[in-house]
Amino acid sequence: MEEKIRSRLNEQIVAEAQQRYGIAPDKFEELGGFESFIYGYEKEGAQYVLRLGHSLRRSPGLIQGEVDWINHLAQGGAGVAKAVNSDAGNLVELIPDGRGEHFLATAFVRASGGSPWKNGTLTEPFMLNYGRLIGKMHALTKQYTLPNPVWQRPQWDAPNMTDTTSALPQLDPAVMVLVDKNLAYLRSLPTPPDAFGLIHQDAHTGNLFADEKDQITLFDFDDCVYGHFVYDIAMVIFYAITNHPQPEQFCQQIWPQFWRGYCQENDLDPIWLKEIHPFMKLREMDLYGIILRDIPDYSNDGWVAGFMNGRREKILAERPYINFNFTEMADDSQNS
Repeated sequence: MEEKIRSRLNEQIVAEAQQRYGIAPDKFEELGGFESFIYGYEKEGAQYVLRLGHSLRRSPGLIQGEVDWINHLAQGGAGVAKAVNSDAGNLVELIPDGRGEHFLATAFVRASGGSPWKNGTLTEPFMLNYGRLIGKMHALTKQYTLPNPVWQRPQWDAPNMTDTTSALPQLDPAVMVLVDKNLAYLRSLPTPPDAFGLIHQDAHTGNLFADEKDQITLFDFDDCVYGHFVYDIAMVIFYAITNHPQPEQFCQQIWPQFWRGYCQENDLDPIWLKEIHPFMKLREMDLYGIILRDIPDYSNDGWVAGFMNGRREKILAERPYINFNFTEMADDSQNS
């Protein structure tokens, strides 16, 4: 979190947020957070999450657009953490920070369950439900109408959504050339309404909980954008296989179930599956740039160190993130 935001939070602002949502101080706990301050609270026997973001990072309109879309998905039956009103009936509460800007308070139903990873893997029932969830979200987003143009979320390639464009030109210009090449290709893709719309963009297993029946609740929609549906799919697989000792074999295990579940909820032409690779490449290079910029010494972070091991050489060699034929495997899963 940027220091200019962190330094503006104080006890009075937190107390004001508690008051606006009718939260008893003894039913309130800090949960952490990366880009926002996250708290858990209990009210009338139910569990919720309070998020304090800031207008220096997201405008009130962007937050309104986020929570309106979330509640559209929830109303349609998708497993997402629904946004709830403040005591005044608002989905977004603006709290002055004393310096001319605002903290933006939003609250959500707290997801039940926990991490879906079991013994270092993901079960077939979970992957089937995972595919169903992403497919259902895409089917519902095709029915979504933006209530207010001020609430419109960014496009997937907006500058604030592609961190590499700010980090890499100075840190690694050779990789930046390949970033631009990949972005040019992705920007050339058509955007038909049956394959492009609002997407989560970061629907990995760290942003969801699964209960004992493998029912999933997805949260953290802070980065939702207008993008290709296959971008969402690519991010699911990207994070599932990253740092796995046998990524191709693991992908062969989880992909058919995911795609089968997806197709039960949404109709996406399989021709789009070949674009999983360039969208994976986008996230690979974006993550590489973020780490170079923000984590100069990552030797003590096992996940980051594993990802960065040989990463520059792999990017410069223009290798696919994973050697896997998603279209062929999709055909096999649908015919089985």
